[in-house]
Amino acid sequence: MSNLDILRNWYDRVWVDGDLESVDTFFTPDTEAQGMMEFAMGPDDFKAVAAAVHETIEVVKISFDRVVEADNWVWAQMSAHAQARLVDKDVVVAGQVMCRFDNGKIVEAYNQFDFLSFFEQLGLLPEHTLALCLAGETLG
Repeated sequence: MSNLDILRNWYDRVWVDGDLESVDTFFTPDTEAQGMMEFAMGPDDFKAVAAAVHETIEVVKISFDRVVEADNWVWAQMSAHAQARLVDKDVVVAGQVMCRFDNGKIVEAYNQFDFLSFFEQLGLLPEHTLALCLAGETLG
């Protein structure tokens, strides 16, 4: 199985199927995922954050829009297609991940997802939040 196959399997099992215990199958105990929160997350932190996301949305599909593989690294630009649980609407979140693999496991992960758009789509932030902030508006 290629590292790209492992990454696709990770997203299918953890994000689409919601199998949070499988995080341990894909991560080593020392794996750190960065970019999802303000701190690097280990496997247990990742399970907690993923559980919170699953309370908000049901991920229907992950699309890998662009992929680059180099040695033991995989970079993917992707889209998560989901159904919001709080409101009856479809949500699409764009993002990128770069992972380093060792012996079939993710040992480093760097994430960047458009959480601003995600929370706008859920109605938790006003539309055009970025433009409002750039114009000097204060939220709340």
